[in-house]
Amino acid sequence: MKVLLAQPRGFCAGVVRAVEIVELALQKYGPPVYVRHEIVHNKRVVEDLRAKGAVFVDEVDDIPAGAITVFSAHGVSRKVVSDAGERGLEVLDATCPLVARVHTEGQRYAAVGYDVVLIGHAGHAEVEGTLGQIDGTVHLVGSLSDVESLTVKDPAKLAYVTQTTLSVDDTREIISALKQRFPQIHGPDVKDICYATQNRQQAVRDLAQKADVILVLGAKNSSNSNRLREIGEDMNIPSYLIDDAEGLKAEWLDGKNIVGITAGASAPEALVDELISKLRTLGETEVHMLDGVTENIHFKLPRQLREFAESSVPA
Repeated sequence: MKVLLAQPRGFCAGVVRAVEIVELALQKYGPPVYVRHEIVHNKRVVEDLRAKGAVFVDEVDDIPAGAITVFSAHGVSRKVVSDAGERGLEVLDATCPLVARVHTEGQRYAAVGYDVVLIGHAGHAEVEGTLGQIDGTVHLVGSLSDVESLTVKDPAKLAYVTQTTLSVDDTREIISALKQRFPQIHGPDVKDICYATQNRQQAVRDLAQKADVILVLGAKNSSNSNRLREIGEDMNIPSYLIDDAEGLKAEWLDGKNIVGITAGASAPEALVDELISKLRTLGETEVHMLDGVTENIHFKLPRQLREFAESSVPA
């Protein structure tokens, strides 16, 4: 069996930053550190942080007054920020800077009287946060039918922003439909789309040209992980989304000589290593890394942790 590893795969810079914030907070302040919602959508990451002393809660009301609190990488609404302030919580904001940029863009348009269209999936944590960050009228659009039924105050004062875990390809049809219905609509430059989403999706397309089957490591509630599996299926390659090596079913590999592996942006590399080990128990295995984009992006830590992080680095 030949195993091909997509490149890039796994953690993006926003996830690296979010996990590091929780780990550094635990080191600096000591446990417990409270995290609103899952820091990222991955069970292994959450379990590892819980074992170190992180406490995951649904809402800030569940956090003791004055406690150290981390907002997840998906971002939060202004109400959540306000509620945290009222409870005197010491907040470390792990919102991905690319998500924060979407908030800023939407706020900028709303401030000058524009209706804002948010392209995204209803109920997703990032979408809920973005909806709660933009004052004024925001229309959530997730399909072409949503575009057809859209009613706005003034077609000349309309703009759109997108959920970061959707790529240019994911949103192309919806954006095209919006521009057809509302020719004066404003929108972000392509550079504002999440680089990690784009890179991982392109890596899966490259993988699908060589593999007989694709295994995607990621959580079922991870938008970007689900999309990686869908891309493989769209290219007529059997593709499966699994939480970890235990989710692998041997029959998926029947008659398959080349197995492709990738991982969503919230999935740690340890899951890839464990899956390769599991495949090796099924037969002789050669592992090859495909060529792909090398990501060298790093995001700044919150000010409360920067000096501590620098002083914690071994000499």
